[in-house]
Amino acid sequence: MHSRLPVILQRLPAAQKRGVGVIKVIFTCGGTAGHVNPALALAGLLKERIPGSEILFVGAHRGIEKQLIEAAGWPFRAVEVSNFHRSLQPKELRHNLVSLRNFLRSPGEGRALLRKFSADLVVGTGGYASYPMIRAASKLGIPTAIHESNAIPGLTTRLLENHTGLIMVGFEECRKNYKHPEKVLVTGTPVRGDFFQLTKRQAKEKLDMNDGRPLIVSFFGSLGAAEMNREMAQFLALEARNGLPFHHVHSAGAIGCQRMGEYLQDAKVDLSRTPELEVREYIQNMAELMRAADLVICRAGASTISELTALGVPAIMIPSPNVTHNHQESNARVLSDAGGAVMILEKDSSGQKLYDTSREILCDESRRKAMSAAMSSLGVIDAAGKILDAVLALTGPESK
Repeated sequence: MHSRLPVILQRLPAAQKRGVGVIKVIFTCGGTAGHVNPALALAGLLKERIPGSEILFVGAHRGIEKQLIEAAGWPFRAVEVSNFHRSLQPKELRHNLVSLRNFLRSPGEGRALLRKFSADLVVGTGGYASYPMIRAASKLGIPTAIHESNAIPGLTTRLLENHTGLIMVGFEECRKNYKHPEKVLVTGTPVRGDFFQLTKRQAKEKLDMNDGRPLIVSFFGSLGAAEMNREMAQFLALEARNGLPFHHVHSAGAIGCQRMGEYLQDAKVDLSRTPELEVREYIQNMAELMRAADLVICRAGASTISELTALGVPAIMIPSPNVTHNHQESNARVLSDAGGAVMILEKDSSGQKLYDTSREILCDESRRKAMSAAMSSLGVIDAAGKILDAVLALTGPESK
C-alpha cells in the first residue's frame, strides 16, 4: 500500500467530503497516558463524526491503559505483552525472557481479537500492546496506521515500520528518523478540547490571576521528581524574597508532595504568607492553568509538547534523563531550535538558574511574544481531525 500513499494523502479532503459509512476500528495503545490520550481523542471524534461506528481498545493486562480507557467509557480487551528491561541482573533477565515469550505469542492473540471483532481498521498510538495488533492486522490485510508522538520513534514503531500503511508524527523534523519517509505524514498530536474552551484572558480571570503579574506553571510528572522539586523549592524561595513578581503554581506529584514540605522548610518558604505561590500534589484544572500560563517549566513528554505548541506557551524544558533513547531531549530540542523553548539539561539545572531564566523571559515582552509565536508555529490545533481524515482514507476506494 505504501507505494500509493502520496495519492491517498492528496485525496484526504475528498475522502472527508465523501462521507464514510459505519466502520469498526481498533485503537491499540498503552504504557503511558501520553500513548493513551491521543487514542481517546481520536475515538471521541470518530464517534462524533460517524455515530454508528464500533470502537474497541486493546492494551496490556497490567498497563495504565485499562484504567484510563474504561474510565472514559470505552470497551477494552487485553493482550499478554510486557516491556523489556535494560539490565543484566538475573531477575531482569528472567523478566525479559517472559517478555520475549509474550512478544512471540501475542500476534496470535491479536489475530483472534481481529477475527472476533471483524475490524476494518487498526490504529496504534504507541506502547508494546500496539505491536501484536498492528502486526496481526497487517498479515490479515486489514489497513493499519501508527501515530508516534515522540520525535524519536519508540521500539514498537521501529519494529512495525515495515508492516503499517501510514506513520503519523508531530513535527516535520521527525521524518528523517524513518527508513520509509514516504509513509510519514505530519499531523501533530491530539490535544483535549477543553484546552481551547477559554481565551487566555478568560482563564486568568477565572483563576483570579489577572492583576498583571505573569503566571508560571511548573510540573514534572504525576509522581514528581525529587531533584526538580528541590530546585523548585529554591525557586519559590527566590520569588518570595524578590517581592513576588509572579503568580506560580507548582505540581509536586504524588510521591514528591510528601517531601516538598521538607524542601520548602529548608528553603525557608512559608506558603501561608505567600498566596501567589501555590504547591499542589496534582493539577486538576490543567487546561485552565496552561491556557492562562505565561511560562511553563516542565519535562519534555510528547503530550505536554503538543499542549504547549497548540496553545503557544513559552517553556523552559528540563528533559528527563531516565527515558529510553533519551527521547525527551530530542523532543525538547525541536522546540528550542525553533525558538519556542529554552532547554536546560538536568545536570546543568538549579533553582537559581531556572529563576534567572524565567525572569529573563518574563521581563522581556518582545522575547516572550517571539517565543509564543515560535511555539504556535509548531502547533497543530486540529491534529485529531487530520489524523482521523488520514486513517479513514486508508479504508476508502482510493487505498485499494
